[in-house]
Amino acid sequence: MESLRSITGVAVSAAALLLPIHAAQAQRQLPPSPEQRIDRLERQLQQIQRQVFPRGRPADTAGFADEPAATQSSVATLNQRLESLERQMADILRLSEENGNQLRTMSADLARSRDEQQQRINGLEQRIADAAAAAAAAPVVDPAATPAVTRPPATRPPATRPSTTGAASPATGGPAVPAATADAGEEAYTAGFKLWEAGKLDPAIRELRAFTAAYPRHRRVSYANNLIGRALLDQGQHRAAADALLSNYRNNPRGERAADSLFYLGQSLMKLGQPGQACKAYQELDAVYGAKVRADLRKQVDEAKASASCS
Repeated sequence: MESLRSITGVAVSAAALLLPIHAAQAQRQLPPSPEQRIDRLERQLQQIQRQVFPRGRPADTAGFADEPAATQSSVATLNQRLESLERQMADILRLSEENGNQLRTMSADLARSRDEQQQRINGLEQRIADAAAAAAAAPVVDPAATPAVTRPPATRPPATRPSTTGAASPATGGPAVPAATADAGEEAYTAGFKLWEAGKLDPAIRELRAFTAAYPRHRRVSYANNLIGRALLDQGQHRAAADALLSNYRNNPRGERAADSLFYLGQSLMKLGQPGQACKAYQELDAVYGAKVRADLRKQVDEAKASASCS
């Protein structure tokens, strides 16, 4: 009986020892929970991403709380903003190019205008300098100050035409044959001068131009061209007067009225509102003719320089 109790106790003790072991094994064999499975999947996915994308995880594979995924709407918004920036940059570049072209055009126009003005000034200065080198002293007679008179006849006996009527010669007391020494050019100039003196400007200009065309080498051509410029100035044709006076000085710097033309050129430029150019004309007159200028003209030049505020 005692032995039976001993065997039963040993069996109970063995069963008690085996129960915890079986319970532990049963606990270890339970299936993993969803959280455990998710954790395992996240670790595996991270491991794969580190191998595939060693420089970082792309946005479209994110999906965790610490790394939010880029949604389609956010990508579309970003694209719209980028397109808007690109359009604005294109507009800015276009406006910049247009402004640059306009500035280049304005600069070119200003440079061309400045070059043209400088060329005109240089041409005038060169012509004046050339005239200064060729200028020479000449006796001056002002037809406005003294009445124009015809040249006196030559001292030698005038040539006579052969008599065809049988008239006696002067030596025999018969009628003399008219001398052929009258200066027709002087008479033509005098007629134009008298018209100008009487204030008949248009007829005077026509008469004086006809004289210069018929007698281009006559000594009175300088007088006639100067009077033409003065008549145009009196008529208010300031630009035409300036051209005529400058042409008279330029084409005949040794003419007896070349200095007068420079003075009246300055007067025409003053009427045109160009005092600086007028001062240049007065300065050229002083440089070319200097002490050769008549006293009355010198007084007029000094007064004109003061009126133009020439330095």
